[in-house]
Amino acid sequence: MKLVSPLVTLLLVAPLCATAHDFGFAGILSSTNKEDLPELTLSVGKPIAEAPLALKSGTVYEIEIVADGSGELALEGSGFFRAIWINEIVINGLEIRPFGIESVEFDKAGTMEIEFVAIKPGRYFLRQPGSTGESQRVEITIE
Repeated sequence: MKLVSPLVTLLLVAPLCATAHDFGFAGILSSTNKEDLPELTLSVGKPIAEAPLALKSGTVYEIEIVADGSGELALEGSGFFRAIWINEIVINGLEIRPFGIESVEFDKAGTMEIEFVAIKPGRYFLRQPGSTGESQRVEITIE
């Protein structure tokens, strides 16, 4: 059995890699691979989102979650949070780089930004804990 030299392997594989995205120095976190998502709203009796979210695996997203202070409100969605890699969460200018999260909660009015990379394709959701209304939930698909 004849083994292929590393140089031949590189020459065969390089054209395949050339068709991939040119992300630049920052890799997949570069600005050419980043999209802003519509804001999610936490307010008693109001919908969280206007429409479902459709994401692409490997793309960096930034989403703002805004609470109006009308109640102590949270978002949960462990399936979704396990299907993404969180780069940072920003609250009042403080950057947090967590290993992972299960949920977020607002005790008063405020804004939270989450920057993440969509990883695992599938159908997920974020919802207000204990709620049963469809408007208190946002469907998320990662393709």
